[in-house]
Amino acid sequence: MFLFSFPAKASTAIAIFSCLFLLAACSEQNSSESIAKKPTTQKTSEAVITTTTQSISTSTSTSTSTSINSKVPLLEVYKSPTCSCCEKWIDHIDQHGFVSKAHNQHDLSAFKSNKGISPQYRSCHTAVSKDGYVFEGHVPAKFIHQFLANPPANTIGLSVPAMPVGTPGMEVGDRFMPYQVILLNTDGSYDIYAELNSYQEQF
Repeated sequence: MFLFSFPAKASTAIAIFSCLFLLAACSEQNSSESIAKKPTTQKTSEAVITTTTQSISTSTSTSTSTSINSKVPLLEVYKSPTCSCCEKWIDHIDQHGFVSKAHNQHDLSAFKSNKGISPQYRSCHTAVSKDGYVFEGHVPAKFIHQFLANPPANTIGLSVPAMPVGTPGMEVGDRFMPYQVILLNTDGSYDIYAELNSYQEQF
């Protein structure tokens, strides 16, 4: 009786031990797999967060850029196709707070007459603001900003008649010709808007 029951008990004990060992092994494997999977989930989350952040950043940057550009005043510039000093003046206003859009015209005289600019106040090009104010000739950007910030009543804009040497776009070495910026009134008369006696006063 004793000899028969011992192997049975031993077999039972071995079976129980084997089950416990397998359970422990499975539990350890599951734990290892769980640990191994966590970094992947974390990395995926980080990737999603990074992508979302980049998207928000790009959206904010675009929005800010659009907002800034919408605040920069536009000047439509009408000029002769072959006028090089007009191009230089356009560079000047682009570098001093404006956005320009050039239009080449072959009959500027008719255009200037239509805008109310008398012959004695004319120059080589005419810039027009979104509100319809005109800026004739090589008017420094400084005075255009000043005018647009507070347009005088009953005026159509500013003019620098002819093409004085030393004005923006008409630079010739260090030469400078004193000149006046003319305020053009709606009745055809004019007033002196500014008098400039040195190159530096233009900026």
